[in-house]
Amino acid sequence: MKAFEVMGKVNEKGELLLDEPLEINTPSRVKVILLVSDENEFDPDDTPVVEIKASLRRALEEVKEGKTRPISELWKRIDD
Repeated sequence: MKAFEVMGKVNEKGELLLDEPLEINTPSRVKVILLVSDENEFDPDDTPVVEIKASLRRALEEVKEGKTRPISELWKRIDD
């Protein structure tokens, strides 16, 4: 059995709506385990996909513009 982690929502009818389509080539039965967050619960790993894509685009533009830092400088900041 393979595992896929995807995000989605449950609508007012109790239907599960996935944020992105699954990339599974053949129809098959699945086991679904839902982790439902409390309304006040915040998980830093639940960054919305659009926010991640925007961050990656900004980073790519910075690289194209030559706005990079030596890796040694980054390690120094981590150690501090």
